[in-house]
Amino acid sequence: MANYPQLDNARGVWNMKEVYDAVMGGYWPLAGSRFITGGGVTPSFVNTMDYVTISSTGDATDFGDLVATKKEGGGCSSHTRGLWGGGSTSAPTEVATIDTVTIMSAGNCADFGDLTAARRSVCAVSNSTRGVWAGGYDAPLRKDVIDYVTIASMGDAVDFGNLAVAGSGRGGVNSPTRAVFASSFANPGAEINTIEFIEFSTTGNAVDFGDLVDTMEVVSGVSSSTRGAYCGGYNAPVVIDTIQYIEIASQGGSVDYGDLTDARNHMASQSNSVKGVCAGGSDPGVSNIIDYFVIANGGTALDFGDLTAARSNMRGGASNTHGGLNDGYTRIRPIPQGAGAGQRALFSGGISTSTATSNIDFVTMSTTGNASTFGDLKGTRYYASAFGSSTRSIAMAGVAPGTAHSTEVEFVQFATKGNGAFFSDSIVENRQMVGLSNETRGLSAGGASPYIDVIEYITIASMGTDALDFGNLAANHAYMGGLASTTRGVFTGGLDSAATVLDVLQYITIASTGNTSDFGDLTVANRSNNSCASSTRGLKGGGQNPSGNVIEYITIASTGNGTDFGDLTDARFDLGAASSPTRAVWAGGKDPSSSNIIDYVTIAATGNATDFGDLTVITHSKEGSSNGHGGLS
Repeated sequence: MANYPQLDNARGVWNMKEVYDAVMGGYWPLAGSRFITGGGVTPSFVNTMDYVTISSTGDATDFGDLVATKKEGGGCSSHTRGLWGGGSTSAPTEVATIDTVTIMSAGNCADFGDLTAARRSVCAVSNSTRGVWAGGYDAPLRKDVIDYVTIASMGDAVDFGNLAVAGSGRGGVNSPTRAVFASSFANPGAEINTIEFIEFSTTGNAVDFGDLVDTMEVVSGVSSSTRGAYCGGYNAPVVIDTIQYIEIASQGGSVDYGDLTDARNHMASQSNSVKGVCAGGSDPGVSNIIDYFVIANGGTALDFGDLTAARSNMRGGASNTHGGLNDGYTRIRPIPQGAGAGQRALFSGGISTSTATSNIDFVTMSTTGNASTFGDLKGTRYYASAFGSSTRSIAMAGVAPGTAHSTEVEFVQFATKGNGAFFSDSIVENRQMVGLSNETRGLSAGGASPYIDVIEYITIASMGTDALDFGNLAANHAYMGGLASTTRGVFTGGLDSAATVLDVLQYITIASTGNTSDFGDLTVANRSNNSCASSTRGLKGGGQNPSGNVIEYITIASTGNGTDFGDLTDARFDLGAASSPTRAVWAGGKDPSSSNIIDYVTIAATGNATDFGDLTVITHSKEGSSNGHGGLS
């Protein structure tokens, strides 16, 4: 393993300052991340190897040559070495040879050893220790073989186990511990959508993981250390442009979350754990396209550059920074974000005057100033519930004009400006719910169309998994505020189905499931407020009936009634709220017309709010989330 520690594990000759300086100075290894392609057809068989620097964009450069001309050899890599195993020569004859190069030294390949069986259209994956090849084709049969090598040594592959379904043209993704194989052309001859996985540290047969969104073959895989994305493919006679993803540590079906710039298959692909890059392929002609996308976000891929020549029938590739390499240097955040330190607040959707909006604004809570545009939700949305982990902001259900009330759950990544993407579906189709979360779970409670007492939850790290039942509120409630510590969630005030404005405070334990318990009472019955918290203190701000400028606080770990804190700069309701460990921020609202006001308080003190700045758009019913609230500390 390369001698680069993770930021939270710097020791010995490295310390945290040195890691920080290396990242900020651009000479941490990510700055030199390479993606190398090997072989293919133009349509003639070639031994050409191209490379690009993944952290930039631009056309590919010649790297050197494989030992022999071949197509459909599977490429994988460690931090230092790239390997290409199997393939077929121009005879055509399937081969078992494994070629190797040093990733940072351009030049020709050398012989490494042989696979246990000759085959082409083989899938290759790796972590920093092992390179693994799965499936393939040796005329006239598809194979279920899985074999592996120890990358740091030289020599022939060893049997690992077998796939559940024999086939060729799989796509592979990997974390440091797990490899996941998807799709295939199986015996006796049909595309399938099967996903299977293995654990790198063991040997044995692959286990069922789930299914892709559609049947296909010759799909290409890229991955971060947590997420795998499958790109393009072929389902006769259709060439596919879809990008879909899985969470590698879980099991389940894939989720469609983007498209390539051009539909194609038989591409080379790799990543630097942030960007996924796809090169060449067949559309059905031979392509020189290189395109990329951010693995955490998906969306439509962007142009990266061109190969030195149009080529197809490549499999995988080599990268010294892909998701299976566990030094962690692509996951470093030199400025802490989340887990109690995050300073980014997002305010999403809402109603601008009388028009629903998809706009997402953001502010940095440690400063003051006007909001900036972050991106857009998938569609216009208001009266949703919102919450966040240290990495993801979630918007759940609410009103989506044109489709009435929505069950859709969507997300963005706090660290990367951009548009919302599909996450899963909620249990209920409703509006005027409220959300709260800790790092693991996000909860949505209540609703007003009709009035309900449902509490549901999602696991924020598990894309594609629909919400589950958590329990029930004390009664059918809506228009509440919600706040959380790492262990406890509290719902503030609201309105019941008899149109009674409530002073009720009720709480749940986030890690369990069950109904709410009585916490205490607000100083004044209040609806359409919004709440946020540090890890110890929760604040309710604004609302209706009778005064809309009141801020009051509770100590989350105890139970008891609310205490007066101070006043907002302007009385208003239907406002968004977010917090850092030290500041509570409220944005927008009605007074009774829509407002663009943002104001804040210091949570540990008491007193009136201070002007922070303005939203980009005058808006009410905008929902707030942050990557540093009390549930993450």
